[in-house]
Amino acid sequence: MRVIREATEQDIPAILALVQELADYEKAPEEAVGTVDAYRAVLFPETGSPTAWAHVAEVDGQVVGIAVWFLTFSTWTGRNGLWLEDLYVSPAHRGSGLGRQLMATLARVCTERGYPRMEWTVLDWNTPALEVYRHVGATPQEEWTTQRLTGDALAALGAAAR
Repeated sequence: MRVIREATEQDIPAILALVQELADYEKAPEEAVGTVDAYRAVLFPETGSPTAWAHVAEVDGQVVGIAVWFLTFSTWTGRNGLWLEDLYVSPAHRGSGLGRQLMATLARVCTERGYPRMEWTVLDWNTPALEVYRHVGATPQEEWTTQRLTGDALAALGAAAR
């Protein structure tokens, strides 16, 4: 039986395992350093509201796919949007429609909550993912490039704010 559902706290180990598979696939295994405690604090905090959410794809009781997301805000629309941080389906279940079902579930979240956008990034060499995204109607935002500030450069810029 196939099910797409909101993740529960008990799903965190399976989510982490799939995140590690994704990091391996993207040739960056050492970058997946999230822990059960870190995910719990963000997805299922003891106090306050979550700052990220996850949906899982389950086949016969086993989590085989994930969609991890958080809210964005557009100054142009004055409304929130949904940022899909990671979508991953284990290799044995690719081509089964689970990735599309996860995306459709998030699209429904957007429409039900009035979010006008769902956005994400994809590696330019990930042809299978790009094909799925074109198939569901996504359009590339080629005039935009993602920027990232981490490590020493992040710390140095932060220190300049003192």
